[in-house]
Amino acid sequence: MRLILLGPPGSGKGTQAQRLVHRHGIVQLSTGEMLRAAAAAGTPVGLQAKEIMSNGGLVPDEVVVGIIADRIEEPDAKKGFILDGFPRTVPQAEALDELLRKKHLKLDAVVELRVNESALLARVEKRAEETRARGEEVRLDDTPEVLTKRLAQYRSMTEPLIHYYSERRKLLTVDGMMTIEHVTREINRILTALGALEPKEHEEPKSASKASKTAKKTAKQTAKKATKKAAKSAKKAAKPARKAAKGASKAVSKTKAAKKAAKKIVKQPAKKTVKKAAKQAARAANARKGAKPAKRLQKSSRKSELNARSG
Repeated sequence: MRLILLGPPGSGKGTQAQRLVHRHGIVQLSTGEMLRAAAAAGTPVGLQAKEIMSNGGLVPDEVVVGIIADRIEEPDAKKGFILDGFPRTVPQAEALDELLRKKHLKLDAVVELRVNESALLARVEKRAEETRARGEEVRLDDTPEVLTKRLAQYRSMTEPLIHYYSERRKLLTVDGMMTIEHVTREINRILTALGALEPKEHEEPKSASKASKTAKKTAKQTAKKATKKAAKSAKKAAKPARKAAKGASKAVSKTKAAKKAAKKIVKQPAKKTVKKAAKQAARAANARKGAKPAKRLQKSSRKSELNARSG
C-alpha cells in the first residue's frame, strides 16, 4: 500500500499517518527526516543535500526525489509507505510519478483530509488561550498568525495537487472535521474498497490480537460460569417438580393397590354368596326328593283305610 496524505496544517495528517503505520505495518516517509538521515549516512545524495542545507538553500526536487528513491528500496518500505511532506507541488508530483514508473510501482491513493479553515483558526486560538491561562508559553508555530500564513502557502502551492490527482482518479476525500476515530474508519473503509489493503493488512496488530484473545478467553470463562449457574438454578427449580412427580407416582401406586384390593373384596363375597346359594338349592332339591315317597305312603294309607270301612 502506497499513499499520499494531503491536507492543510492542523488537518490531522500526522495522527492518521501514525495510525495507518501501526495498523498496516507500513512506514511513514517524512522528507525532512529522510534528508537528515541521508546526510548523516553520507550517501552521495545525502551529502549533496547536506551541503545545500548548510548554506541555507532549498533542496532541489531532483535531490529530494533521489533520496526518496533510495529510501523506498529499504526492506521496511517493501510492504508500503505513506509520503509525508512530499509532494508539495505539481512538478514534485510529476517527478514522483516518473520515479514510481521506473521502479514498476503504483500509487494506490491520495487521501485528502478536507477541513474548515475558520474552524482550524478558532481551534488554534482556543488552544493558545488555554496555554496562556495555564501560565505556559505559546509555541511560535502554534498561533493564529502563523497558521494563517501556512494556510495561505498551502492554498497557493499544494492545493493544485488536488486537481492533479483528481484528474488521474487517485484522489479520495475524507471529512477531516470528524472525530479522529471516524476519520480513521473512513480511510480504512475506502482503502479496503479500492483493494489497496492486502489480506494480511486486515489482521489486527499484535496488541489488538492479544486483547482479542484475552477477551475471547474471558468471554469463554464467563459463558462457562453462566452455564454452570444456569444448570444449578435449573436443577434447583426442577427439584420441586421431581418431588411432585415422585408423590404423584406414589399416589398412582396407592390407587392401583386400592383398586386391586377393592376388586378382591368385591369378588370374594360374590363367590361366597354363589356357593351358599348353590348349597341351599341342593338342600331344597334333596328335601323335595325325600317328600315324594312320604306322599305316596300317605296316599296308600288313605286308600287302605277306605277299603276297610267299606268291608
